[in-house]
Amino acid sequence: MNNFALEQYLNQYLNSQDFQDYTVNGLQVQGKEQVQKIVTGVTASQELIDYAIAVKADAILVHHGYFWKGSDPRITGYHYQRIKKLISHDINLYAYHLPVDYHPEIGNNVALAHLFNLDNHVISGNIVICELSKPIKASDLYQTISQVLQVPILHVSKNCPEYITKVGICSGGGQNFIDQAFAKGCDAYISGEISEQTYHSAVEQGIHYFQCTHHASERYGIKLLGEKLAKELNLEVEFKDMHNPA
Repeated sequence: MNNFALEQYLNQYLNSQDFQDYTVNGLQVQGKEQVQKIVTGVTASQELIDYAIAVKADAILVHHGYFWKGSDPRITGYHYQRIKKLISHDINLYAYHLPVDYHPEIGNNVALAHLFNLDNHVISGNIVICELSKPIKASDLYQTISQVLQVPILHVSKNCPEYITKVGICSGGGQNFIDQAFAKGCDAYISGEISEQTYHSAVEQGIHYFQCTHHASERYGIKLLGEKLAKELNLEVEFKDMHNPA
């Protein structure tokens, strides 16, 4: 498939033009004209690039790419090394940030709702809200998240009810939306990171907070997107999860 035609397909499916993002969504580094083999992953790290080179991929598709607003625009140091390898091996780099977080079918937030068996989910602003058909114990939800993601989970539960009926979700660095979740009636909130003020917000409002790391909470959207490309465009796609404890 032509590399620019693939970008057009991704842009349309993800509605990337509708997002005011912190980065550039789409084809970030141009490579060979024809794309058949794609490696997908969370972040376009050197490790992922080296893997793509080893398996002779034509393209890399990630959630976290390059060229973030406010970052140093100079191509030096490790940034130079990454881009040099992409160009020297003629590998296309595609990156989609918020479009992959919020997509109603393959988005990170929706994917987590499915993985944790949280039913009746709807997208509401920056978060997904799951209004459960049956209350569940907070301890049971903790166990489910731990078993699915296989990472240490921080659970803030002080002043919170034993049972949960409504859960808000925003992957990655979405901890600041905890107040939005509480305002919408959630008694639990799940995100990837935690800030100092997140603890106080959770305790003082009596809402369970589950912090499950940025990387682990954002593995699934890009993986599902790759599976869609393989199925609908007959491309060879492999998801490669590079360990990151953060």
